[in-house]
Amino acid sequence: VQLQASGGGLVQAGDSLRISCATSGLTFSSTGMGWFRQAPGKKREFVATIDSSGSYRYYTESVQGRFTISRDNAKNTMYLQMNDLKPDDTAVYYCAARDSAYYGYMESQFDSWGQGTLVTVSS
Repeated sequence: VQLQASGGGLVQAGDSLRISCATSGLTFSSTGMGWFRQAPGKKREFVATIDSSGSYRYYTESVQGRFTISRDNAKNTMYLQMNDLKPDDTAVYYCAARDSAYYGYMESQFDSWGQGTLVTVSS
């Protein structure tokens, strides 16, 4: 299983950015997925999750209404659209996959991880 996160970069507060997670080696259409992030000096935290069909999506409170998780099962790829970015969103963003079709919000529920993509939001 391989997960490749991409699309991070340096943006200003209020800007938008979309990051992607390309996958291989798994049956993507049967896999629950998630995004986590780790800010400098902090523990990794849950950001958003989506079930295999895309019917169920959940977000941590701090990004609710600003971020949108989505997936394209034909392309084996998951996305995170981030709008109205804030300096507190600065982190390395990791994508993760479950050995399950269901969503998840704890690190222990995910079995495969990507290498992360850095998002830096300047004030």
